Amino acid sequence: MSTLHESPQTQSIRNDWTREEVSRLFDLSLMDLVHQAQAVHRQHFDPNEVQLSTLLNIKQGGCSEDCKYCSQSARYQTGIDNEKLMDKDRVLQFARQAKANGSGRFCMGAAWRNVKNRNMDELVEIVQAVKDLGMETCMTLGMLSSEQAQQLADAGLDYYNHNIDTSREFYPEVVTTRSYDDRLDTLENVRSAGMHVCCGGIIGMGESREDRGGLLHTLATLPAHPGSVPINMLVPVAGTPMGDREMIDPLELVRTIAVARILMPASYVRLSAGRRSIGETGQALCFLAGANSIFYGDKLLTTPNPEETSDMALLEKLGMKTTGEPVASQEASCESGSCGCG
Repeated sequence: MSTLHESPQTQSIRNDWTREEVSRLFDLSLMDLVHQAQAVHRQHFDPNEVQLSTLLNIKQGGCSEDCKYCSQSARYQTGIDNEKLMDKDRVLQFARQAKANGSGRFCMGAAWRNVKNRNMDELVEIVQAVKDLGMETCMTLGMLSSEQAQQLADAGLDYYNHNIDTSREFYPEVVTTRSYDDRLDTLENVRSAGMHVCCGGIIGMGESREDRGGLLHTLATLPAHPGSVPINMLVPVAGTPMGDREMIDPLELVRTIAVARILMPASYVRLSAGRRSIGETGQALCFLAGANSIFYGDKLLTTPNPEETSDMALLEKLGMKTTGEPVASQEASCESGSCGCG
């Protein structure tokens, strides 16, 4: 078994990390942690390249879940209007614009607890239409049965996002209407259908650093690492139970991204919700720590995101380039044999 002090040039992709090892990474000095993460990042990716993805809310509001951070829960008064599933032609309008703006992956989110079979034909048509544009596709629709996962896979869906949010221990403080194992079961259905997994979580909900370690430990010990790992920082929404949370220290976001990069070396680590609040310097530190994917557009489902022009200006300032090309590799797997809403 490798150690935390193993040379990054020889560090293998592992699925057998222990909670103690993850805690020790979090406890490193930030300078040592970021240095190690950057070295691992350079082993697997171009450190000056960022993947662009666009996220579209194709069905807003009215979700029956009680996720305490979510503006789209029907249980909270957040000013979000309930909308039906967007029709295919309108989705394609947004997808064409995203492609023209340089995005290679088009992600579509629907505020559902789980997909209803009556919606499957429409969803299949949407996936096929976006694929015909030459874009990589991702959806987040809530829980999926094995049969529904297979239908989406057969339609050509590349990625399915289903975040686990936090550690197993802290999870009941966040959601009570579905269990942690419900989420893991959906991930298994997605993997079994042959799709890539996009799975991450949210920090800043009142959890401890140990909980942040627990989140990453769960992801890093899945049968295969998620191909994409979105790391979100809570954006408090008025009307939700977490609407009065104070912003977490941005350096804790940097630290979490660095640990994610070390644990899951070949995964895309996406700097997601909350990056607007950390400014250019904070985002640059996150890229240095191993983030190499961002959502591109002025809104993430219902919360603000940096405008496209400011994103491109920052990347130019940092001397970084973008890629809209599909991900070349599949989910990272262990050399010894074996991832908003969602």
